[in-house]
Amino acid sequence: MPEKLESYYANVIDSVGDGVIVLDNQGAVTLINPAAEELAGVSRRQAMGVLFSEIFKGEGPLNDMVAKTVETGMSVSDHENIVLKRGGKLLPVGASTSPLLSACGERIGTILLLRDLTNVRELESAVRQADRLSALGALAAGLAHEIKNPLGGIKGAAQLLELEFPDNEDLREYIRVMLKEVQRVNVIVEELLALASPGRLKLTKVNLHRVLSDIVLLQKNASEGKEVYLQQYFDPSIPPILGDEALLTQLFLNLIKNALEAVGNGGVVKVTSRVLSDYSMTQKGERRARMVAIDIADNGPGIDAEVLENMFTPFFTTKSQGTGLGLAICQKIVSEHRGMIKVDSDAGRGTVFTVMLPLVQ
Repeated sequence: MPEKLESYYANVIDSVGDGVIVLDNQGAVTLINPAAEELAGVSRRQAMGVLFSEIFKGEGPLNDMVAKTVETGMSVSDHENIVLKRGGKLLPVGASTSPLLSACGERIGTILLLRDLTNVRELESAVRQADRLSALGALAAGLAHEIKNPLGGIKGAAQLLELEFPDNEDLREYIRVMLKEVQRVNVIVEELLALASPGRLKLTKVNLHRVLSDIVLLQKNASEGKEVYLQQYFDPSIPPILGDEALLTQLFLNLIKNALEAVGNGGVVKVTSRVLSDYSMTQKGERRARMVAIDIADNGPGIDAEVLENMFTPFFTTKSQGTGLGLAICQKIVSEHRGMIKVDSDAGRGTVFTVMLPLVQ
C-alpha cells in the first residue's frame, strides 16, 4: 500500500470517536486508536504486541466475546452490557467484534469496536426519572387541592380567634404558632402544585450569563460576613438560549444556594458555563441542537452514594427544614426546557451539579 494512502487510513481510524482495536490471530494488539487508548487506560506503546486479555484483565464478558471471534471468526454485534472498571468508576460501553479478512478472504485478525455509553445511560436515566416525576405529579396535584381548602379554613379560623381575643397573650402565642405551621404547609402545597402543573413556558431569548451574574451578585451580598467565595467562569461565545427566564432564575438560584449551604468557612462555589461537544439532541421537526452546560461546583463535604441516588426523588431531603421538593422542581424545569441535570459527588471531595440546555441557533 502506498505510504500516502496508508497514512490516510491511519488518520481516518485515529479520528473515529469510537474505540478501534485490531488483534492478530493470537489475540495480540496490532492497532489501537486514541479513543480506545482512553477507554482501555493504556497508551499505544504499552498496548502494541500485548495480548488483549492482559490489557483487559478481569473484564470477563469483554474477553469472552473477543475470544469467541479470535477462535472461531464469528462476529458478535452490539453487546451493550459491558462495564469496564476505570479509575475506581464503572464505565458502560457497547462492543462489537468481527473478523478481519485479507483481500483473498483469509482471516488475519479481529476488529473490536468500543463505544462509551455513559452519555446514553445518563439520558436514559433522565427519561426514567421524568416518567416517575410525571406520575407522582398527577398524584401530588390531587393531594395539594384536597389539602389547600381545609388549610384555608384553619388559617381563617386562627385569624378570627386572634381578633376575638386580642388581650390573651398565651392564646395569641398559640395562634402565632398555628399560623406559622399553616404557612409552612402552604409552602409545601404550592411546591406540590408547581411540581404537578403542566409546563407553560414563557419562552424568550435568555442571556444565561446575565441571569447567573445577577444570582451570583445577590448571593455574594447575602453571604457577607461569611468566609465563602463565589466565583464565575463564563464562555463568552455562548449565545442566548430560548427559555423561561423566571423559571431558569429559580432553577439556578436554588442550585447555587444549595452549594453555598454545603460549604463551610473558606468554602468555594464555582459557576461555570461551557459548550458541550459530546452532547446533542433533536426534537421532531427540528434541527440537531448543541448543548450548553452550566456547572455549579462546591468544595463541601460531598454526598454519600445512598443520598446521591435519591437526590431528585420528591420528598427526599437531608435538611431538617427542607420539604424535599426543591431538586425535584429543578429537574422538572430542566426537563421542560428539553435539557437534563446530573450530579457528580464523592464524599469528602465536593459536589458538581451540571445543567445541560439546548442551544437553539
